[in-house]
Amino acid sequence: MNTAPLRKTSGNKLTAIMQVHNEANRYLELVLRELSEFVDEIVIVDDASTDDTAKLCRSFAKVKSLVTLHQSRFHQEWELRQFLWELAVLTEPDWILSVDADELYDAKAKAHMRELINQDRYDWVGFRFYDFWGGTTHYREDEHWCIHHRHTRSLVRYMRELPCFYPRMAQHVPRLPLSYAALPGFLAELRVKHYGWAVSKEERHHKYLRYMERDPEGKWGSLDQYRSILDENPHLVEWKEEPL
Repeated sequence: MNTAPLRKTSGNKLTAIMQVHNEANRYLELVLRELSEFVDEIVIVDDASTDDTAKLCRSFAKVKSLVTLHQSRFHQEWELRQFLWELAVLTEPDWILSVDADELYDAKAKAHMRELINQDRYDWVGFRFYDFWGGTTHYREDEHWCIHHRHTRSLVRYMRELPCFYPRMAQHVPRLPLSYAALPGFLAELRVKHYGWAVSKEERHHKYLRYMERDPEGKWGSLDQYRSILDENPHLVEWKEEPL
């Protein structure tokens, strides 16, 4: 019989989870290197990459589980999210951190990570995510790009008895099971840098076309936001590091 406490205040294992697709020549190496500094294990689903993404993942010792799909599931993103979650729980984590292959937790967030998980008062943590634009020095801020004005839940305590539920959405699926939202949480004033839009104008245009092809009626997202990807002069704010 397992007599371990439900909520431990020390010795918690932190497992990062990530889904990747053709990320070998983007930010994946940097993300894995920084994750390796503050998590205990990394679990990855490679969504049918055709480049060296899987090889790069295997080069990091903290990557304890890597599954490569032969056929992409990204057209049904909720299935991919759920599969990744089910793979992660097989490693018996205490806490799970959902990370995309182009997200970097800033120095202050990394410094406080163990404090966030080694407590018994709350079961999830929300961070502020910033969308960097056209490079890694400025983030975008306007009516369509203001996710940093609210918190995004990306860190949760794994509760073995709690059902896992993801909404059946083709795109923009919550990164963690909705069932965990009912648990007590903490909104941390800690920041995450999202480099997904820190790309060239041509790459942003390609992403715009992909969104419009997959969601032409705006069923899963905002058509106005999709169109704003093409803005010639978006409002950008310089990123400034915060002291620890």
